[in-house]
Amino acid sequence: MLATENPRQILIVDRDVAAVEPLREKLSDAGFIVRAITDGAAAAVAERPPHLVIVDWNIPGFTALDLIQRIRAARPQAIRLIILSGLAGEQDVVAGLNMGADDYIAKPFSLREVVARVCAVLRSHPRDAPPSTLSCDELVLDAATNRVTARGRPINLRGIEYRLLEFLMSNLGRTFNRTQLLAQVWGDYAEVDERTVDVNVQRLRKILSESGFEAYLQTVRGFGYRFSTPILGRAD
Repeated sequence: MLATENPRQILIVDRDVAAVEPLREKLSDAGFIVRAITDGAAAAVAERPPHLVIVDWNIPGFTALDLIQRIRAARPQAIRLIILSGLAGEQDVVAGLNMGADDYIAKPFSLREVVARVCAVLRSHPRDAPPSTLSCDELVLDAATNRVTARGRPINLRGIEYRLLEFLMSNLGRTFNRTQLLAQVWGDYAEVDERTVDVNVQRLRKILSESGFEAYLQTVRGFGYRFSTPILGRAD
């Protein structure tokens, strides 16, 4: 069996926490653990290192460049960084990206766009590499070759069906709502609605039924979906 993967942690550093509260809530809805602070960011990162920091360009006590320098000096590869500001000029943005920031988002911003870009950065620079092979009973997903087999026989999946199965198998037994699945599997989903999740889950379940694994892809009524053995949990 696979151990449940811990949710990604995000730290938002902004001079106005109330202003970024909708962003914090949207990222939380997408399945992230999110904290928002106004100062003391360097100490907070050192004590509880997140996977990604979204930092406002102008924060009390030090500049975004100061924070980027401190983070990169301590953990050059571990923590991803996104600059968030409506005041930074082009030279500032270029300097921040050259210092190691992964992306820049201008204010005002679309909440869905930020969630999509957060997911894109984390996908491009995974801190915790998932196992190359995922297995549950006799269903095996080989990430190195992008092949799925059931009892030794290959299963043909489209790209989105494969990514959906890979994500759910990486989080065995954990339930995700549609917003979380859109963020984690589709990523750049501005033109995709939640109905798309239902359609692709049904397609994947039908494919798995050909090998007798349809009961593993379970619907949790009123919430979302999970991948689990029938012994561990049944569809509610």
